[in-house]
Amino acid sequence: MSSRATTPSSSPSVNTMQDLVKQLNITMGPHGLGDDLIRVRQVKKLMQSYVSQATDWSQYAVYHEGTRYTRNLVDDGNGKYNLLVLVWGEGQASPIHDHAGSHCMMKLLDGELQEDLFAWPRESTDEMRLKRTAALKTNSIGLHRIANPSLQGKAVSLHLYSPPYNVCKTFDEKTGATAISSCAASKLTPGTSSPQSSMDITAN
Repeated sequence: MSSRATTPSSSPSVNTMQDLVKQLNITMGPHGLGDDLIRVRQVKKLMQSYVSQATDWSQYAVYHEGTRYTRNLVDDGNGKYNLLVLVWGEGQASPIHDHAGSHCMMKLLDGELQEDLFAWPRESTDEMRLKRTAALKTNSIGLHRIANPSLQGKAVSLHLYSPPYNVCKTFDEKTGATAISSCAASKLTPGTSSPQSSMDITAN
């Protein structure tokens, strides 16, 4: 008999980030998202139900002026998924990148983000602007670029990746050239506020 993720009999209460971490752990069990659409819907519902409160996630929103956008680990899950808070400075953007076969769910916590979607290979782009009320997207195979279009304020987003990944491919928009980039998240050591990892090109 194969095991499956726990299916709650009623919608769980998700009032804090810790509630979300706990309920994700229960729902995911020992699994990743994979292709189980039931589990994907359950996880999506949990993330949508979390109401962003800056006092709740600010401890994870580490950012130093003059650095690139940051990737801050909230929870490393069961080893088959993790949960991150990303902080985007004014006008900052990620490279065009894939997710190395990982599923991604993204929820905007504060500010505004713009997402550009790219075809494989790059033939055209579609643009989608994310506001706080447009909470979530899922993507397992596409190329995209996330940017903070605001020059007046930062943006903060919550990301679930399954499985977690530390490297991905990045793409030059003009030439299509690819590179292998490090995109590992760093965990904040209690009592410190050092900048976290962002996406850095490590090899061509």
